[in-house]
Amino acid sequence: MKIVMEKLLSSIISKSLSKEIKKISKEGYSVYELEADVTIPAEYILMMHFIGEIDIEVQNKIKKYILKLQNKEGGWPLFYDGESNISATVKAYYALKLSGIKENDRLMLRAKEVILKNGGAEKSNVFTKISLAMFGQISWNAIPVMPIEILNLPKWFPFNLGKVSYWSRTVIVPLLIILFKKPLANNPNGTSIKELFKDNLNSKVILNNRNFQSILFLIIDKILRKIQMLFPKDNKRKCLELAYSWIKVRSNSEDGLGAIFPAMVNAYIALSIDRENRFVKETKLARTAIDKLLVIKKDEAYCQPCVSPVWDTGWVAYGMLENKKDIKKSINWLLKKEIKTKGDWSSNRPNLAPGGWAFQYNNSFYPDVDDSALIGMVLDRYNRKNPSKEISESIERTRKWILGMQSKNGGWGSFDADNTYYYLNHIPFADHGALLDPPTVDVTARCLSFLAQIDNKSDKEKIIKATNYIVSEQEKNGSWFGRWGTNYIYGTWSALSALNLVEFKEKRNVIDSAINYLKKKQREDGGWGEDGSTYEKKFKDKVKESTPSQTSWAILGLLSVGEIKSSEVERGIKYLVKNFSENSSWEEKPYTAVGFPKVFYLKYHGYSKYFPILAISKYQNLLKSNLQKNIYGV
Repeated sequence: MKIVMEKLLSSIISKSLSKEIKKISKEGYSVYELEADVTIPAEYILMMHFIGEIDIEVQNKIKKYILKLQNKEGGWPLFYDGESNISATVKAYYALKLSGIKENDRLMLRAKEVILKNGGAEKSNVFTKISLAMFGQISWNAIPVMPIEILNLPKWFPFNLGKVSYWSRTVIVPLLIILFKKPLANNPNGTSIKELFKDNLNSKVILNNRNFQSILFLIIDKILRKIQMLFPKDNKRKCLELAYSWIKVRSNSEDGLGAIFPAMVNAYIALSIDRENRFVKETKLARTAIDKLLVIKKDEAYCQPCVSPVWDTGWVAYGMLENKKDIKKSINWLLKKEIKTKGDWSSNRPNLAPGGWAFQYNNSFYPDVDDSALIGMVLDRYNRKNPSKEISESIERTRKWILGMQSKNGGWGSFDADNTYYYLNHIPFADHGALLDPPTVDVTARCLSFLAQIDNKSDKEKIIKATNYIVSEQEKNGSWFGRWGTNYIYGTWSALSALNLVEFKEKRNVIDSAINYLKKKQREDGGWGEDGSTYEKKFKDKVKESTPSQTSWAILGLLSVGEIKSSEVERGIKYLVKNFSENSSWEEKPYTAVGFPKVFYLKYHGYSKYFPILAISKYQNLLKSNLQKNIYGV
C-alpha cells in the first residue's frame, strides 16, 4: 500500500510540476492571475467614462464578469460566497448602469434593494464616495477634507505621508490633486444613480464607525473645512506642483505608480486633469500601466489589482528546489530584479543600504520585506549546491536590509518599519481602517525563517526579538492571525515554519498548542479551510469548505515541527490526492488571501497550484529521508 501511494504521489508531483515548468517564461519568472472583488473591474469602467474614452468590447466583457459575481441576494461580496458589501455593490451597480443596463432590469432592481436596505449609497466608504463626487452624484462636502498642504507637513506633525503605509501614500498623493481640483467626469451619457440614495443631498461627512477618536477627528474635519480657504494660495500652488513632481518621480514607467491599481488610476486622472496639459506622455504611460492589468478572455474580462511575478516565482522555485529541478533561469531573473536603490522606506532608515525585491515586475521605491525574505531563502538554498559570489552578495545585501527594517517590537511590516500610528486609522478619510503597515506575525515569521536559515551568528539578538514577538502574538487556542493569507491557518503555518528553526523558552508548549489547533481544525474530508469572514470576530471559526492551498499550509505547518507520521498529515495528503485533476492540477473558488482584512480580499490563482506541490513534495522527501522535521524556513 505504501509503495502504491508513493508511486501515486510521485506521479502527481511529476504531472503538476510539468504544468508549472510550462508556465515559466523564457526569462525565468512565473506569474499567475491575481483576482480581487468586483470593485476594481467596476472602477475600470468608471475610469473610462470619467475620461470619456470607452472601449465597448472591453466594457461588455467586464460587464459579464461583474454580473457573474452577483450573489443570490442581489449584491456583490468582497470574496467568494461572502455577504453583500455596500461599497462594492454601489460601484458594481454604477458600472453596470454606465455600461448600458437599464435601471428597471431585474438584476439592477435586486442590487438597488440591497443598497437601500443597507442605508443607501451614502453609507458607502470614502473611496466610493469620492468616485461618486467625481461623477456629480454627491456633493464634495460629503468627502472628508484632505488639503493639498498635507503633502508638505513636517515629520513631527501628527499626520504626514511618512506615517502611512506605502499603498496609502501612493493612493493619497494623486488623490490630493483630485480633491483640490474637484474634477467632473465626462460621463458622455449623463448616467445618474440618484435612485440609490436615501438622502439625495448627501452634503455632509458621515461616520460609519463612531468612537471617541473618530468623533474628535470629525470635529477637526469641520474646522478644516471652514479655514482651508484662508490658506495662502501660493503655497497651494507650490504643493500642487510638489504632488505632480512626486508622482512623476515614482511613476514606474509602464508598471505604474506603486504598481497597484488604485494608485495608478488616481495618478492617471490627476495627470489628465492638468489645465496646461503638461503631462501627455506621463498620462499615456499611466493608462498603459493600467491596461496591462487587464485579464481579457473569450467571453469576459476583469482588471487585476496588481501582478505578483516575484512572489509567484519565489514559491514556484521553492517547489522546484524541493524536487531537485534546475531553476538557474529563475535565479538569474530574480538577481536582475533585486532593488539596489533607496525608496520611501529610507525616510525612516536613512543610513540603511538598499536591498530586497518588490512584489511586482518593477516597483523600486517599494521593496517588499515578505518577498525579500522568501527570495533570500530561495537564493540561499540554491547557493548551497551552486555556490556563486553574485548570489552570496545578494543574500548578504538582503540580510542587512531586512535586519535594518525590523521594528522596535521585534516584528516586521511589509514595506516600512515602525509604521504603528494607530490613531490615524480613525480619521474620517480612513474609514477602511487600512491606512497603516504595522508589524505582523506572518511577515515576521518569513523574516525569522530567512535569518535562521542562513544562520549568521551576529543576528542572534535580532532573532531573539523576532521570536519573542511571534510567541507573544499567539492566540489562546494556539493559532496565529494571518494578515496576508486567510487566516489563522496561514498565520500558524508561517509561525511554525519559523519557530521550528530557533530555540526559546517554552518552545514545546508553544508548538504543541499550535499543533493541537491545526489538528482540531481538520475537516471530515481530510482538508482544511477557512472563510474570509473570519476577520470579523463573530465569525472567527467560520469554515465553508476545504481548499487545496489552506490544506497545504496546514500540512506544511505540521511537517515543519515533525508531524510527518501523524494521521492528520496523512489524511491531508489524501485530500490533495483526491482533489488532483489531470487537466488543471488543483482548483479552488474561495479567496484565500487578503489585501486588507474586512476590506479587500484576494485570490492568487497560483496558490492552488504551487502550494500543494510543495506540501506533497516535502512530505515525500521527509518520509524518504526519515527526518522528523523541516530544516529550511518553509
